[in-house]
Amino acid sequence: MTEETQEQVGFRLWAVSDPDLCAIITAEDERITYGELFAEVNRICHGLRARGVNEGDTAAVVMHNSAALAAAYLAAMQSGLYLVTINYHLTTPEIAYILEDSGAKVVLCSERVEATVLAAAGPGVEVFVDGTPEKARALPELTAGMPATDPETTPNGSLMMYTSGTTGRPKGVKRRLSGVSADKGALTYVWLFNEFGMHREAFASWLVSAPMYHSANITPAIGALNWGGTLVLMDGWTPEGFLQRVQKHRVTGTSMVPTHFHRLLRLPDEVRDAADVSSLRYVLHGAAPCPAEVKQAMLDWFGPVIYEYYGSTEVGTTIARPREWLAHPGTVGRPASISTLKILDDAGREVATGETGIVYMRQGEDRVEYHNDPGKTDGSRRDGLMTVWDVGHVDEDGFLYITGRAAELILVGGVNVYPAEIEGALVAHEWIADAGVVGAPDPDYGEVPAAHIVLHDSAPDASTAVRAIQDHLAARLAGPKLPKAYFVHAALPRDPNGKLYKARLADTGEVRA
Repeated sequence: MTEETQEQVGFRLWAVSDPDLCAIITAEDERITYGELFAEVNRICHGLRARGVNEGDTAAVVMHNSAALAAAYLAAMQSGLYLVTINYHLTTPEIAYILEDSGAKVVLCSERVEATVLAAAGPGVEVFVDGTPEKARALPELTAGMPATDPETTPNGSLMMYTSGTTGRPKGVKRRLSGVSADKGALTYVWLFNEFGMHREAFASWLVSAPMYHSANITPAIGALNWGGTLVLMDGWTPEGFLQRVQKHRVTGTSMVPTHFHRLLRLPDEVRDAADVSSLRYVLHGAAPCPAEVKQAMLDWFGPVIYEYYGSTEVGTTIARPREWLAHPGTVGRPASISTLKILDDAGREVATGETGIVYMRQGEDRVEYHNDPGKTDGSRRDGLMTVWDVGHVDEDGFLYITGRAAELILVGGVNVYPAEIEGALVAHEWIADAGVVGAPDPDYGEVPAAHIVLHDSAPDASTAVRAIQDHLAARLAGPKLPKAYFVHAALPRDPNGKLYKARLADTGEVRA
């Protein structure tokens, strides 16, 4: 290809210039070209408009990783729609709330969640199924008879992601539609390429192993399609399956979460040694805190190809490139060129370098709002910056370190204790496979840390293990941070992106040394 073609950005442009280029390799290893994907994208656009879903309206998807999900996203982005990507693990009431709150007019879903979505959809909300439906309409009914050519207008759309709802019901993070064309809107992905120092070769084979309902996964995936790359899909993550996919398709890049790292590092040495990961050039990770020991172990294995980022749907982004992290272990990076970062105290004053406070950020001149909740929007904003109530500090070189979340603060006799620090110390122990820390009532101190842990198979009995873990923590943490109770579980309730549902932790199986 010519140098000009290599710099081309925009899925629609690639579909016209290179229609036979492979766009997607599905989880079943079916190959779909750019031309084929573009035709389906256009049919979905026409089908939605024929049903009265117009610019400024909202559509939703409750889908597993699939070509249909990618097509639905791309269709929304060239139809001027708000697209809500919904976690397919949610229950009927949870999905019903998001559909009603967002005002979605149509829902596309995977066959596996048809019954749940149908029960959640309100009157007048059409449901189309990617697969063979039992009661809803099949996706081809939306696209049947629709042209495979461009619609007359192709205004750029926007994702409206719903927050996790750790402090109440989730809220949609909504941005004003840009008013530009889809082709111009695709250029916004250039910042992603530039900030991580990516070249087009990074997306030659981009593995999407975690669910695309999460912005951390769908953003680089669509970025790959906007740069002429090939998406390699996984539907259900296992460490062995991940390594097989990387080797089989010579994967050059992927997005991961610390839970994936933990599970990969637990593989037997012979399995890890036999795995060929030499094709990897960019491994992006974020979405949850990653203990320094785990990150270092992954860098030792994969090499200096692991890029960490911090941010959220609402705020800007920081990036820690491999060599930056090695020079500043534990950092989540410095602000991207389009991001502004400040650490403020409770009164809104900027704190000194090295001091802890609330992390406030903004991406460019972006101004977001929580859909249908101006109170939450105003309460999270100061001087044009926004917070998701993470706590942290910045060092003298401008690198950000996240200490924890203000909402998870444990006040131990007047001392501020953040669970993330304790969790990092816990998982550094060789016998701990997973850990979560929450506050528990205490008659003397008000509340104290309680540790919920999962032990490795190599650990001894629970009582012996906990005594050793207590000694391990005592050498690393101050007294108020030491858990006063340990609860041993077979597994902790996490979603596929590594988010721990702390409200679901049951105080069962307490072990006291």
